[in-house]
Amino acid sequence: MDKLRGTLAQIVWIVSALSALLLAMGALLIALEANRANDAVHFILRAADFVDLDVFSRSDGIKQFRGEGAEVKNALFNWGLAAIAWLVAGRVLYRVIKP
Repeated sequence: MDKLRGTLAQIVWIVSALSALLLAMGALLIALEANRANDAVHFILRAADFVDLDVFSRSDGIKQFRGEGAEVKNALFNWGLAAIAWLVAGRVLYRVIKP
């Protein structure tokens, strides 16, 4: 039973860390104005949109900036918060699940 809980805790942590990584990569790609027609860039941005859970959305997230550079600021702020939330929640769940 302890081995199962340990494995489950590791899976939860890996999913959380990968979600945070996708969000950070997505924010970086937007900040660098990456070519969105590129399949890899498109995939990462779509995946980041999925894992932001619509709470930390670029278009309707926690904080919305207006004016020049708003898209970059929204992505960095909202997805940055989302990445932190994923890491904190993942670590807390890891510690709760692990024996």
